[in-house]
Amino acid sequence: MADAVQDLTVDEEVLDGYEGAIPRHVAVIMDGNGRWAKQRGKNRIRGHQAGADAVRCTVESCRYLEVEVLTLYAFSAQNWGRPRREVSGLMTLFNRYIKKERERLLRNGIRLQVIGDRSRLSKKLQKAIANLESASADNDGMTLQVAVSYGGRDEILRACRRLAGLAKRGDIPIEEFDEELFSSQLYTADCIDPELVIRTSGEQRISNFLLWQVAYSELYFTKTLWPDFDESQLLAAFEDYGKRQRRFGKTGEQVAE
Repeated sequence: MADAVQDLTVDEEVLDGYEGAIPRHVAVIMDGNGRWAKQRGKNRIRGHQAGADAVRCTVESCRYLEVEVLTLYAFSAQNWGRPRREVSGLMTLFNRYIKKERERLLRNGIRLQVIGDRSRLSKKLQKAIANLESASADNDGMTLQVAVSYGGRDEILRACRRLAGLAKRGDIPIEEFDEELFSSQLYTADCIDPELVIRTSGEQRISNFLLWQVAYSELYFTKTLWPDFDESQLLAAFEDYGKRQRRFGKTGEQVAE
């Protein structure tokens, strides 16, 4: 386990007791904040506030277990269509998270990378993101990717436009276009693809998340609402992942050999 992790708020005994497989890259679709709040007679923002605690728990747990990359789907490109008050509250929460967790992330060697269309974010939030990304750029304990104003289709179209521009200028012949080159134009260019994708709240779909990158990811769905997702829930997902045979198009016999 990671000795360098400091100021933990998670249950170390629960994490230390785990001896199963640990994915190198874990991606999470954090779903169910609104339903969690509704069940308790609270407004949706209260649910998102409770979800922020689950974010800290998951980040700390993955860092402790030495996961290399953790990608969290925080706000989709389609989420801009939600009620203005909720969108404003979510942006405020994200800005608050960056400020509140800055020193904790830096102290624990976590590199922050925000993926998505930042042009729709406020200038203040863009500056806060850029500052923390710069400050954490050399950290190698874990990469925390947060998808904000992100859409998988948008990301693919963006990569296509960039490659088309390179081809038009004659910088790269079309014949040299391959998967590796295409991947280099994505937001996640310097990260390995997710080995495990977790979605909470019982929904069973990808929802425009990392469409190119999750081609061979293992999918894990749980009915647990995101604010209730804790160390034990994360380990349950890892245990399930450890039982899978990742074949990548080969037969089970080939993989076994």
